[in-house]
Order: sequence, then structure tokens, then C-alpha cells
Amino acid sequence: MSSTAPIRPALTTLSDEEQAFREAVAAFAAGEVQPRVAQMERDAKLDPALIKACFEMGLMGIQAPEDQGGAGGTVMMVTLAVEEMSKVDASSAILVDVQNTLVANPLRAAATPEQQKRWFPRLCQDTIGAYALSEASSGSDAFALQTRAVEAKGGWTLNGRKLWITNGAEAGLYIVFATVDPSQGYKGITAFVVERSAKGFSVGKKEDKLGIRASSTTELILEDVFVPTADVLGPVGQGYKIAIKALNEGRVGIGAQMIGIAQGALDAAIAYLKERRQFGQPLVEFQGIQFQLAQAATELEAARLLVYNAARMKDAGEDIAQAGAMAKLLSSQVCERVTSLAVELFGGYGYTKDYPVEKYYRDAKIGTIYEGTSNMQLATIAKGLVK
Repeated sequence: MSSTAPIRPALTTLSDEEQAFREAVAAFAAGEVQPRVAQMERDAKLDPALIKACFEMGLMGIQAPEDQGGAGGTVMMVTLAVEEMSKVDASSAILVDVQNTLVANPLRAAATPEQQKRWFPRLCQDTIGAYALSEASSGSDAFALQTRAVEAKGGWTLNGRKLWITNGAEAGLYIVFATVDPSQGYKGITAFVVERSAKGFSVGKKEDKLGIRASSTTELILEDVFVPTADVLGPVGQGYKIAIKALNEGRVGIGAQMIGIAQGALDAAIAYLKERRQFGQPLVEFQGIQFQLAQAATELEAARLLVYNAARMKDAGEDIAQAGAMAKLLSSQVCERVTSLAVELFGGYGYTKDYPVEKYYRDAKIGTIYEGTSNMQLATIAKGLVK
């Protein structure tokens, strides 16, 4: 009996190449990220030496074309990289995530060959990118933009402010979304690539956050910033399509971050429970605690499968709007539960900064908020069900 349905790879099996890549990233996280986590958390800033190491490791150009200096890799490889780094430090992971999803994918999908030749080598070698969509009045209502783009001789002049921009403090290139005609609603949205050095462009306030503290989240200020026509990304008025497509894949990256954080917290809790003794035996030997661990591991595996499935679907060229929303929704919920449990299993120690689980707990919360709140994910899933 024949079928025209696509054959998808087994979700729980990695290819030799994927497994080797995962192990390499895990070793990198242990050797380069882990020793810096505590200081970066105190400084609320990524170590520049670590950023350089991420470029040298090739983590900043996983999906970039090989002929432009990238690895020509897959969404699945990005997912594995973000998951492994998040087990150690979510702030470092989100640096890699944004570069490979929200920045690289719009360029792969909408940039002209000439634009790709100008931007990808820099993004693979030494330049961090940022994705600038959100504003004070446009969070979940993503396309209610106040940032304006007015046509000028040889290009466009941009005015406005962006908020909640990940990598804002370190970036050298920004994909900025602005409206060329407010009367057209989302059909007036256009994407522009803005250089940090552009006259009138500046990085404003850096947010002081609960979690992912070493990852910069900033305001961007655009005051009569001129963007040449050559730096318009995609057709004028089609920026909303570029934004949505990037966010759909970006949610897979956030899912990878969440399962990584949860796994890191669970691993830390199990190691602690094997050492901590009460009533004459290690805590891990109490059946009540074993059941809690088993429940957490089962929920985490379910979330991981949703994330991997969405990554595989994207690599197969399928629409992942619903799959990505499901992956982000469940993984962020599970991450909150698992990290909370880890704090409880550590007892009073879990509430202190001397042990790692309080940081995992704080880092987990952002997953239900950025790149679409949980309610927005539910709306996306429901829309797919009833359309």
C-alpha cells in the first residue's frame, strides 16, 4: 500500500552528525560557558570573550549558507545547540538562538543575493544581529507599530522607538520593522536592516531583569535614521510576512531553551538528592521523591518531542505555525514546573544563590512571555483548529 504522506525522521533518533554536533556544543558549554556563568550573572552582561568563542565555534552561523561563511546547517542543529547551552546558561543560549532564528532566517528568506553577501559573512564572523519588532504600544499586538518609515531620496528615513530588543546592547546589525503607511495596517509594515553606526540610531535603556540577566534587553532609538534602498529587506509592505515567518521558527528556539533549562535543573536536583542524606539514607531513595522526578522527566520528554517535531517539520519545509506554538506553550509550562520542583527538592539551599537551581527558576519565567505569550500561543493553536 503506497502513501503520498511525507516520511519524517524518527524524532528520538539523532543522526551521527547531529549527535557529534550535540556533544561538541555540550563540551563547549562545559568548558567555555560554565566557568563564566556566575560572573556574567553578577555583571548582568555577557563576557566578550565568550561571544568571541561562540563565533569561533561556528555557533553564530549554524544556518547561514556555507558560501557565506556559515555551516549550512538545519533547524534541528540550532535546536540542539540552544538546548545544550541552556542546560548551562540560558543567557548564552539566547544569544545563539536569536542570531540563528530571528536574524538569519529573515535574511535567508528575503535578502537578495547581494544583500546576503554583504551581511552573512559579518554575522558568521564577528557581528551580532538583533530583531526589532516590539514597541511600547505593540507587544502581543505586534503590528500596531508607531515607528515610521518615510520615503526619501535614495532610501527611507526612520523615526521611532523599539523596546525589549534581545542582543540590543551587543548587536551591530538590526532588522527593524516600521510602517510606511499606517492607514494600510499590517500591510504597511516593511523590514529594514539598520547598521549600529547609522546617524541618529542609538541604544537606549537596558532592562534590569528577573532572569536571563546576562542577555541584554534594550530600547532602540531612531531619530531621522536614513536607510538606503539597498538595505530594505524584502518588498515594501511585506514586512509582516517576514516577521511572522521568523517568529514561527523563533518559537522552536525558545522551546529548545526551555527544555534545556528544565533539564539542567532536573540534573542538578538529581545530583543533589544522591548526596543529601536524611533519616539515614539519600533523599533520592525515597519513593515519594522518585515519583516526583519520574513525573518531571516524563513531562520534559513530552515537551522535548514537541520541540524536536517542530524542528523536523521546519527542516522538511512544512508549515510550523501550530507546531511551533504547541512546542513553545508546553515547553515553557513544563520548564516552570520542573524548575520550581528543583528548588523545592533542594530545600532551603534551593532558595539561595549558592546553588544553581534558583537561577534556572528565574530564567524559566521568560518562556511564557517573549516571542509570543502563552495566551498568544493558545490563540494560534485554536485558530488552526477551527479554521
